[in-house]
Amino acid sequence: MALGPRLDLRQSQSLVMTPQLQQAIKLLALSNLELEAYLAEALEGNPLLDATPGDNDGSAADTNDGLGDDAPVTEAASLDADHALSSDSGTANDLDVDMTAESFHHDSASDNVGLSGSDSEGIDFDSFAGEDETLHGHLLAQVGERFSGLEAMIAEQLVALIDDTGYLRADLAEVAQRLGVPLALVESVLAGVQGFDPSGVGGRDLAECIAIQAREADRYDPAMATMIAHLDLVAKGAFPQLKRICGVDDEDLADMIRELRNYDPKPGLKFGGDATQAVVPDLFIRQTAKGWAVEINSGTLPRLLVNRRYYTELATGAAAKSKAWLSEQLASANWLVRALDQRQRTIVKVASAIVKQQEGFFLHGVAHMRPLTLRQVAEEIGMHESTVSRVTSNKYLSCPRGLFELKYFFSSGISATDGDGAVSSESIKSRIKAMIEAEDAKAILSDETIAQKLSAEGHDIARRTVVKYREAMGFGSSVQRRRQKALAG
Repeated sequence: MALGPRLDLRQSQSLVMTPQLQQAIKLLALSNLELEAYLAEALEGNPLLDATPGDNDGSAADTNDGLGDDAPVTEAASLDADHALSSDSGTANDLDVDMTAESFHHDSASDNVGLSGSDSEGIDFDSFAGEDETLHGHLLAQVGERFSGLEAMIAEQLVALIDDTGYLRADLAEVAQRLGVPLALVESVLAGVQGFDPSGVGGRDLAECIAIQAREADRYDPAMATMIAHLDLVAKGAFPQLKRICGVDDEDLADMIRELRNYDPKPGLKFGGDATQAVVPDLFIRQTAKGWAVEINSGTLPRLLVNRRYYTELATGAAAKSKAWLSEQLASANWLVRALDQRQRTIVKVASAIVKQQEGFFLHGVAHMRPLTLRQVAEEIGMHESTVSRVTSNKYLSCPRGLFELKYFFSSGISATDGDGAVSSESIKSRIKAMIEAEDAKAILSDETIAQKLSAEGHDIARRTVVKYREAMGFGSSVQRRRQKALAG
């Protein structure tokens, strides 16, 4: 073989993801609120894009997704006729418009959700809320009232070391060494900080936190001090041992436990938490005379319009470079409108498939949920699994049974003992929860007993699976629940 440079012609195939395709995939994973922020940036950067507040008046297209005449799913989405995809894109005929189908009422929940910064008549009550006071800000305000000079500086350092739950997570000896002050002075200042509001703040462990609150309530007698020093016995429910150690009878012990339960083990959580963010649904599900209807919540999104008249005015007499830039902006605007249209269609299609598969849940509740996987939905609608995963991420639907994340409807299945079908793991969890909440204090159910009861109901489930589901729902073991019942009694 001769060595030397030469030219070869080869033919190959490869999948190339253009920037626009990557962006379209990204749009699928965004929730309505995230998409609103994205569109705000797009409107600011592209002069050919205009927006009007999202609504449903005269723009809802009702279609049948092939679920059968007995239970159709109406797909209503705010689509502008000028923004429809071209027929060669392969998506224009995905949804067949049926103008005679039952339409959504226009006075829906989505009509009352206004776009940020728009001329919506809705009142933003969050704008009237004041800033929440943080724990550290609350404590620092008290430092100025109680201390001055060097002690105030030490107190500020100690407050900075208190975590969000109200506990002091620091070694006082290290604090004293770092500040160059006597340890006794740091301990004295800490005693003052522990007298701050809320009661119990500044404790270095649970016992000290509870002891601070007991002192302020004037209940820190020798018997209570002994009980607080043996909180592990209280957790175990070792009442005979506690009575002997504390030197009290049954009545006094019960009174002490009731007092103990009134104290806050994490006093700092009253302050400074993150502001509660209301979840805005991306979809509305409701039952109509013809079946289940699925509607995109277009009230949180602006309706994008491509201002072709403005493009014509700017392009007339413009330089070549300016025309090239305007053409680029026009293409970008057209692409974004088409991508949003396709996003709506895809979300509605996926949600419709979920509603069809989980109709038992929407009619009768979680006990009738079916096992469902991403692959099942993907095969039904003719899309890839990854697309369904993106569509169902960070999106919520509102239905008569409440607000649910789309991912909630996907769960593994538990086979039936008779081999006839399977039930969703969420349904099994619901049944386990009902059993535990209904159990009597004198007849706490073990995991094995719960598994046997489920087996008698036709669910083939192992004890270790019961343990996994029970722990996932935050329920303790039978021994822990028995102790809790005893303490509550």
